Amino acid sequence: MRSGFPLTLLLIVAISPSAWPQHGSGGGARTPSPPVMDQGARYGVGAVAMPTSSQNPFSIHHAEDDMKVEFSSSTVLVQVPVVVTDKSGAHIHNLNKEDFVVQENGKEQKINTFEEITPVKVALPSPPAKPKEFSNLSVDPSQPRTLSIIAIDSINTPYLDQAYGRRQLIKYLSENLDPGQTIGLVMIGAKGVRVLQSLTSDPAQLIAAVKKVRGEMPAMQGYDTEARVAAAGQSAFDTPSSNSVPIGGFAGDSDAIPQIDIAGQLQDFVLKGDAIAGAYQQNLAIETTLRAFLQISNYVSGIPGRKALIWATGSFPFTIDSPSTVPGGQLTALYERTMAALNQSQLSVYPVDIRGLVANSVAGDATYSGGKFGPQMTNAAVGRSWLQASSLDTLRDFAAMTGGRAFYNTEDLAGSFHRAAEDASSYYLLGYYLDTHNDKPGWRQLKVKVNKPGVEVRARSGFFVSNATMNVAAGRAFDEQLALESPIDATSIPITLHWLDITPDGEKRKVGFSIAVAKDGIFIDESALNRFSIDLAAVVTDDKGGNAGNFSQPLQGTIKPEAMVVVKTQGISYHNLIEVAPGKYTVHMMVRDNLSGKIGSVSAPLTVN
Repeated sequence: MRSGFPLTLLLIVAISPSAWPQHGSGGGARTPSPPVMDQGARYGVGAVAMPTSSQNPFSIHHAEDDMKVEFSSSTVLVQVPVVVTDKSGAHIHNLNKEDFVVQENGKEQKINTFEEITPVKVALPSPPAKPKEFSNLSVDPSQPRTLSIIAIDSINTPYLDQAYGRRQLIKYLSENLDPGQTIGLVMIGAKGVRVLQSLTSDPAQLIAAVKKVRGEMPAMQGYDTEARVAAAGQSAFDTPSSNSVPIGGFAGDSDAIPQIDIAGQLQDFVLKGDAIAGAYQQNLAIETTLRAFLQISNYVSGIPGRKALIWATGSFPFTIDSPSTVPGGQLTALYERTMAALNQSQLSVYPVDIRGLVANSVAGDATYSGGKFGPQMTNAAVGRSWLQASSLDTLRDFAAMTGGRAFYNTEDLAGSFHRAAEDASSYYLLGYYLDTHNDKPGWRQLKVKVNKPGVEVRARSGFFVSNATMNVAAGRAFDEQLALESPIDATSIPITLHWLDITPDGEKRKVGFSIAVAKDGIFIDESALNRFSIDLAAVVTDDKGGNAGNFSQPLQGTIKPEAMVVVKTQGISYHNLIEVAPGKYTVHMMVRDNLSGKIGSVSAPLTVN
């Protein structure tokens, strides 16, 4: 790319005065606005009422309760990857568009695009490293690939089950990994998602990474089963704990003084306190899990094809009473945006319950501390059965919502990992145009049928239509913050960061950099005078993890026709400076296209002497 191009571009692009660099102390250009405290605003919707202390923190909210949808575009293509197999699980090929029927909320849709896809099993390219140059992943967008991300979940999995799950994962990687199959390995813990092994086709690297993993205490580890039942929303306090006959008489004697079960009431009091504390921890686990799914979706969004997120977990942190149910009102938009990101990146979730066969008996549980007879024990047995059943139902529902499949009640975890990874080896991609005149928010149910006998069809069961999912401007601030905080790159926009000269500036140093965006990286609206709008931002952290500076730069305007030739062939690049003191740093750089909502990010080390 020509070094003089950025200057030329800035001269021919109409940019508002506020878009030009504004340098400040400790970090170069204008710093981002402080975080918004309201959860709903953070995730791209208007103010959402927080539950009071007397309200259930997991109060049910439905997407259709939101305001009418404002679409960013009049044309929205809904793409539906569909896996078709026979009863034995073998993929069926050579079907035609006429063999499929797609229904949205029971109404048949016209299939506008159709393609049978057989992804290639080849290793991802590893371009040679260049001094002072760092890029996120860039692949051929026309060639779908088989790819799986294995997420080891420690925040929602009992501690002892984590070790068994890792052993089974090693067994799968040792015996079942096909040549050329690309797998990435991450861990979801209390501090969020962490990369254990970047995308690779080498099983030895993956096995070595798994062996280094150490278990973490899950969010609900310190709470007994009854507290977890109560925290999940099941009422454990409605039935009195009295287990005794009246004092001074026999059962049924109305003149007798009732005997109060003091021990039972104390147990209920303690359980209520544990449930409140457990609900808080579970709420954090929900947000951490959903944010991790969002970051993983951003990571693979630039890789074409249907992909599998194999989720080695012990349970879901929330329950779903229907596909449109949101796990807590303040997390409405995060839930909807996560589902949208999974669908847009064609990432299907395959939960694998690594607990295996689960026993719910109260009598056989040495940790049970409640009453040994009467209503309290009955409540405990019913609550445990409900918790296990709802947990499995939610795993199945969430998998179906993304087009995946849940594996549970089995000790063959290695086989479950293998079947999940193989599911995307062949599929059909159907597309139809959404009716944007229907601005009613909510869950749109999808159903795909194949007019062939003896086949099994797997496709996502629906999608959210809401301002959080259809309006790309709604979550602009949150998207950028998430990308800057993520330990893994976002790949929807291929970008390259290049360090330039370092010059003294008193006690600090000015570090020049250029950020190059690939030619197809951003959307340019040619119907509106070649309009474009992008945000660039960076966060600089020192070697102790402290914030050493920020950079934020919006760029928007129009591109003259004669300059479009250059943009289409060479892309766009941008030059600027950051100011830091001598030391070692990590710089997280992000580019967001505000017309399409796509994001690219890259992390790069920086040493300043």
